Amino acid sequence: MPNLVFLPSEEHCPDGAVVEAQTGETIIDAAARVGIHIEHACEKSCACTTCHVVVREGFDSLEESDELEDDMLDKAWGLEPESRLSCQAKVGEEDLVVDIPKYTINMVSESH
Repeated sequence: MPNLVFLPSEEHCPDGAVVEAQTGETIIDAAARVGIHIEHACEKSCACTTCHVVVREGFDSLEESDELEDDMLDKAWGLEPESRLSCQAKVGEEDLVVDIPKYTINMVSESH
C-alpha cells in the first residue's frame, strides 16, 4: 500500500505524518482517518477550493484532474503546477508527499 507523507503544517499536523493509504482512496479521506482535518467547505463535492493541497512528490502517479477540478483549482489561493483538490485526487500505486497550504481562499477572504 502506498504511503502519504504529510509535510509539517502548523495548523494541520505540526510534526508531519505518514499515512498508509488504500489505492483509489482520496487524499482527504486518508488524512481524515488519522485525524488530519483538511477543510472541505463543499463536503467533498468539488465545488470549492478549501481542500487544496500541493503534491510535492508522486504527482504523476495520480489520475489526471478533470475539467471541473481544473476550473475550481484556477480559483485556489497559492496555486502551483502540482496543486490538486484533496477530495478529488485519488491515491495510485506510488507514495505521495503532500503539502497542505497554510491558507485557503476562505481564510484570505475572511482576513480582509
